[in-house]
Amino acid sequence: MGLKSLGRSCAAACLGTLLAAPGHAQTAPTPTPTPAEPNTSLDEVVISAGRQAQKSFDVPAAVQSVDQATIDQAGPRVNLSESLNRVPGITVLNRQNYAQDLQLSIRGSGARSAFGIRGARVIVDGIPATMPDGQGQASTISLPSAARLEVLRGPMALLYGNSSAGVVQVFTADGPARPTVTGTVDVAPNGLLRLGAQAAGQQGRLNYVLDVSDFRTDGWRDNSAARRRHLNAKLRIDLDERTRLTLVANVFDQPQSGDALGLTRAQMQANPRQADARSTEYQAGKSVSQAQLGAVLSHRPDADTEITARAYYGQRDLDNRLSIPLSAQTAPTAAGGIVDLDRSYSGLGLAFSHGMAMGQGRLRLTAGLELEQMREHRRGYINNLGARGDLKRDEDDTAQSTGLYAQGDWAINEQWSAVAGLRASRIDLRVRDHFIRPGNPDDSGRTRFNAMQPMLGITRHLGENTNVYANVGRGFDTPTLAEMGYRAGGSGPNLDLRAARSTHAEVGLKTRLSDTQRLDVALFHIRTQGELVVAASSGGRSIYANAGRTTRSGVEVAYTAQFTPEWRAHLALSTLNARFADAFSSGGATVPKGNRIPGTMERTLFAEVAWQPKAWPGFNAALEAMHLGRMAVDDSNSDRTSPATVFNLRLGWQQRAGGWTLREYLRVDNLGDKRYVGSVIVNDGNGRFFEPAPGRQWAVGVSASYAF
Repeated sequence: MGLKSLGRSCAAACLGTLLAAPGHAQTAPTPTPTPAEPNTSLDEVVISAGRQAQKSFDVPAAVQSVDQATIDQAGPRVNLSESLNRVPGITVLNRQNYAQDLQLSIRGSGARSAFGIRGARVIVDGIPATMPDGQGQASTISLPSAARLEVLRGPMALLYGNSSAGVVQVFTADGPARPTVTGTVDVAPNGLLRLGAQAAGQQGRLNYVLDVSDFRTDGWRDNSAARRRHLNAKLRIDLDERTRLTLVANVFDQPQSGDALGLTRAQMQANPRQADARSTEYQAGKSVSQAQLGAVLSHRPDADTEITARAYYGQRDLDNRLSIPLSAQTAPTAAGGIVDLDRSYSGLGLAFSHGMAMGQGRLRLTAGLELEQMREHRRGYINNLGARGDLKRDEDDTAQSTGLYAQGDWAINEQWSAVAGLRASRIDLRVRDHFIRPGNPDDSGRTRFNAMQPMLGITRHLGENTNVYANVGRGFDTPTLAEMGYRAGGSGPNLDLRAARSTHAEVGLKTRLSDTQRLDVALFHIRTQGELVVAASSGGRSIYANAGRTTRSGVEVAYTAQFTPEWRAHLALSTLNARFADAFSSGGATVPKGNRIPGTMERTLFAEVAWQPKAWPGFNAALEAMHLGRMAVDDSNSDRTSPATVFNLRLGWQQRAGGWTLREYLRVDNLGDKRYVGSVIVNDGNGRFFEPAPGRQWAVGVSASYAF
């Protein structure tokens, strides 16, 4: 607990010091365009696909990034859902529930998750935010200090290992050349307030960013109040011309977050802002704190070779109060209604990359080793209407992951290039049961998953402005420790769950229609055997099972245009046809072949028109349109959400005077005050599937920065 305690003290001290500092200002810690200076480049830099920095146009995969100016314009920078909705192929739904995190799904993978992130790898500054068993968290990401968000989809993402239908990477900004201090205030309805402070700069060989924030809200729904405190720090030290050491620290403390639970359709229609009665009766919600440290060392022996090593360690504490009826908590094999979790996690990574001439072109080889482990002490207690009762569960869980990968990128000639990769993965999950009582036997056990994940791709370069590519790969998705936590009709973990195996195929087109217009199109098909599905979900407890085959196919389109220096447009369109290819049994009922996979959205659309008039320097405005398609709520497709289209307006201002920069923004989301469902709880056993989205909402933000 020492690391967390130190982190909390440091976060509080730094926040107080920086907010009290003269000027308490705000600036982008890297020379990325500000909201009044939008990025007009149509060819952003990404690194996910080849693990080396390269222009996204040259990457033979579906990959897009979101720059710092866009992140700053998207809202108070609390949730990934604010800015990632402009990337095709990924759905990030704000559940209005800080006790359950966001619902993030890439190409329909991970839509089943009742909490946290599944089906995608989340990486922050080279440090995984996804645990070895495949469970990830988005709440610990510090958006105010982020320079770029990056999303990779398709077969190339499989080389990142378990549960990698896609990869979301977050990169903390570098400090600017001039030391700068920053202060920010964001205000919105329902008591939302975010205070932030930042210090960043360059001193000789040392580049630094220190960002702290305090966020609180009363919540849009009843029993959905939350508070978060966050510290994110990055130090980059250039040891010499060829060697760089980066140190990162992240402290996250969420002492309060109520869980309003889902609503039935009747409850939602009567009052979408209400919480289910059990939510308040059992004081449903959670508190969580996490602290982690990481180091990345990069060395270039010569211009063609790079060696990178990383190490990290973290701790996480969680106290989660579930709304399980007392009668269900007291059974001999029940695990209680309060989850108390102490977790530590760590990892090591080593990567080697070398480029060389080959034939008419050039070959770059990359190889790496990744070792990750997680240990947690999990206890369950009776939730006696919000008070902790008798012990009902006591176990030690461990997850270990070993990955060895190799990738080759070959620029064959001016017309052709190819990529091939292979990853060998092993996941070990183990449960040691300490709660052994009459009627509750020793439920200790372990299981192991092994997989070889090959990937192959080819690209045809049709001149300087058009690339056509095709990729294919094999992936796997293991159950997490949480998904193995319960089994039907007994106590102990569900060790019979198997890993889902999948085949991914993708073809794509990237073309510059002109110097100011770019179009990316990707078509994909995913076939999965042994899909992990929610067999039953009730009272905060989900039981999982393996279904038969499933298919996911769709089209993703991204279009960006800078029509004039004043006018810019962006469009992201995704379609998804995700269905069960085999009939299977779920909750005592037969799910027929052809049913839609619940929680997957049939289509999404984001469109934006932005205006920056020359006549009004420092002013910018944009109108956004978002369309959300239908979602089935359960395997039986007994109900669906209705499609919804909402419009958002944002305005921004910027003023400069000497070393000072002032910025203000105003956002109005859901201009038409439309009622719609924001997300669903898949297969909820009580029929409480629906999590309503708020009506018209506004947000105002002010920042001031001073560069010394």
